[in-house]
Amino acid sequence: MVLPRENRPLGRSGIRISPIVMGLWQAGKEMWAGIDDAEIRRGIRAAVDAGINAFDTAEVYGKGYSERMLAAATAEVRDQVVYCTKVFANHLRYDQVIAACERSLKNLRTDRIDLYQIHWPSTSWSTPRVPIEETMGALKDLQAQGKIRAIGVSNFSRAQLEEALAWGRIDSLQPPYSLFWRHVERDAAAFCREHEITILAYSPLAQGILAGRFAAKPHFAPGDHRAKNRLFRPEIYPRVQRALEELRPIAARLSISLAQLALAWVIAQPGTCAVAGARSASQVRENAAAMDVRLGAADLAELDRVSRGVIELLDDNPVLWDF
Repeated sequence: MVLPRENRPLGRSGIRISPIVMGLWQAGKEMWAGIDDAEIRRGIRAAVDAGINAFDTAEVYGKGYSERMLAAATAEVRDQVVYCTKVFANHLRYDQVIAACERSLKNLRTDRIDLYQIHWPSTSWSTPRVPIEETMGALKDLQAQGKIRAIGVSNFSRAQLEEALAWGRIDSLQPPYSLFWRHVERDAAAFCREHEITILAYSPLAQGILAGRFAAKPHFAPGDHRAKNRLFRPEIYPRVQRALEELRPIAARLSISLAQLALAWVIAQPGTCAVAGARSASQVRENAAAMDVRLGAADLAELDRVSRGVIELLDDNPVLWDF
């Protein structure tokens, strides 16, 4: 039996979410390799059993396939879980947002989406420019109709977040954030704390790097998007490997895994939850156990020191991949 953990507020929405959120990009299969549907379903159920109550997906993950996987795995516990999904940057016109939300509601087999997020700002990935007030107008109308409970944004800079906030309440920002990718700290983190906007950190394990899952010369199956992760650049990855060697004895001293150490660091940051993906039930249970890890001030200072050896090599581009 898992003892109940204290869930955290999602902005000012009144929704409370677990410090670890299960990310479901991989459940859509596109841009991933070796994903097994049955194991993903077992993983989602294992997450609920382990005290994870929030799940993050998007319309673009397998063109709705990830959303449908989540619905099938949680139908019996819908009222106990928080559905977070996203509208992509090519659907930000008023009518497109409304239609995208209706598709996601159908995929998720639900009458409301708990957190509906703008996945990328307009013009990202060569999409058309759409005024943020138009997109926010659609989201506020959906909220007034009870079809969404809270509004969030993903991959927004501080300036873009401020602009969106001028047109309505934003309760979350979802940026890439890990020990090895800390751009949000220089940009939007302080603003989020000031305005009670929860940071939902995606790729908190740097897509498996911080779990120690890659060799000195990593190999990727065809179609695996992680090959384009900028941390694998030849001028950066050797420094990543050296930092991991410094992290291993810290994890050993605390009797936890590398992955749990990395996740514990993320959720120790103010107002931050970690969106952690997983391929299997065992990975989900390992991630969930990080919610019970308490890092002291000395631990946090040591982890900060180690991470600086990697992040000092990164430029100001906030995008994690070289797509």
